[in-house]
Amino acid sequence: MEYVAFDDAETYEPDEGWQRRALAGSDQFTFEWFEKPPGHSSPMHDHENEQVCVCLAGELTVHTEAESVTLSKNDSVHLESWESHRVENASDERAVGLDVFAPGRGFDFWTDRE
Repeated sequence: MEYVAFDDAETYEPDEGWQRRALAGSDQFTFEWFEKPPGHSSPMHDHENEQVCVCLAGELTVHTEAESVTLSKNDSVHLESWESHRVENASDERAVGLDVFAPGRGFDFWTDRE
């Protein structure tokens, strides 16, 4: 068993107010809790990992090259490997989500980018 206390989880802040926490996971899948400040969007990007994004609080809009969908609390979306996307908090309130990646990945996806 691998226990990860939320307050002790590895954290990464790609942009001010955009915080990510690595929860329990493995090489096969990882869970990343995140919060986005109002008006924040990740850059358009893709990766080898399939991804499921779950909205835990507020609203998150997921944009692909073909469409956009706004998630409310407990809504989710699945993104295929290499599907270009970005996640935006277009509201005036903090948004919280959970990303699941398969295969698993670390924060080096963001830290090793050019």
